[in-house]
Amino acid sequence: MHDIRVIRSDPAAFDAAMARRGFAPVSASILERDGIRRAGQTSLQEKQARRNALSKQIGEGKRKGADTAALEAEATALRTDMEGLESQAAAIDREVADMLAVLPNVLDADVPDGPDESANVVLKQVGTPRDLGFAPKQHFELGEVLGMMDFETAAKLSGSRFTLLRGKLARLERALAQFMLDLHTGEHGYEETIVPLMVNDAAMYGTGQLPKFAEDSFRTTDGRWLIATSEIPLTNTAGGEILAEKNLPRRMTALSECFRSEAGSAGRDTRGMLRQHQFRKVELVSIAQPDHSDAEHERMTSCAEKVLELLQLPYRRVVLSSGDTGFGAAKTFDLEVWLPGQQAWREISSCSNTRAFQARRMNARYRSADGKTVAHVHTLNGSGVAVGRALIAVMENYQQADGSIAVPQVLGRYMNGVTRIAKDS
Repeated sequence: MHDIRVIRSDPAAFDAAMARRGFAPVSASILERDGIRRAGQTSLQEKQARRNALSKQIGEGKRKGADTAALEAEATALRTDMEGLESQAAAIDREVADMLAVLPNVLDADVPDGPDESANVVLKQVGTPRDLGFAPKQHFELGEVLGMMDFETAAKLSGSRFTLLRGKLARLERALAQFMLDLHTGEHGYEETIVPLMVNDAAMYGTGQLPKFAEDSFRTTDGRWLIATSEIPLTNTAGGEILAEKNLPRRMTALSECFRSEAGSAGRDTRGMLRQHQFRKVELVSIAQPDHSDAEHERMTSCAEKVLELLQLPYRRVVLSSGDTGFGAAKTFDLEVWLPGQQAWREISSCSNTRAFQARRMNARYRSADGKTVAHVHTLNGSGVAVGRALIAVMENYQQADGSIAVPQVLGRYMNGVTRIAKDS
């Protein structure tokens, strides 16, 4: 959500910021409605002052036995006018709020301009894609031959874009999730949290899924929403709160099921586990003091990178362009992991600083240490990382010529001594 005061102070700058997102100028229409609202507020205050004066005159007149009928009629008319102005103000407030609610966040100045992912900029690469010495297979080819990744049965149960894992591949997926949680809670200082998988409209609005992206989510028959990411409940824990500055940053992590309709993704990644209606992800969320959010963004991204480094997976950090940055983000770093089977870099984590955009929507604030200032916090979120995609990356990077999968050393204690996953093992 945007601060209307910022738009009033420099409408041209706001329009320029929205133009980077591909939006036509919007400040004039917003300020036109806002101007009517402010003029009405001035009139309301004037009428209130007149009504207060009339009240005194009527009281004095009655004490003296004077005829106050004309004064009372004027007061009644003023009250009717004031109720009309109050109703008009409320309607305009809703209208302006609706206009602002569908506008994306203002991008940071250093976000590269560009129409889509083609303009993203690689900031660094860690690790070199391995020469496996044979033609690598994609994860679904490996999983089906192992007999542990079953798309046909999943489709029978649920339809397309679902996967059923069995045996040691299921164990490997669980091991990855436990490893990530232990790392983020034990070494990175995030508080482990178990969150509801269904949330209400207010929570979806707070993090920006509503009203614009309703079609991307699944809704229950009683009006709740299945979460697309645990960012939604984690971030909304600060909604309506005034946090003490000394308690910031608040760092939280959660492993949760995530549900996405994948609206608009027809024909993309139709085979395998890359794009699913249901998947698991370890999410990282920080509620930060505004002056510290840049450093917190870097820290969060480094925490996600540590997962990939310990798994010894080649990856690169990318800063997203203006055309590829998500609705609520001011700046986003993506981590892309190398998939030998695809011979491509694919996203495995996305870490974003939304600054005060989400905080305004959910009214999440903090009180400064001296007690003199109450302001909106900054919120940040990132994948630490997507568990299913980590499984894909491990399978493809650790595949052996015979179709078996070596287990990364760091996962040994989570795999009960299993070092290799093979058919019928």
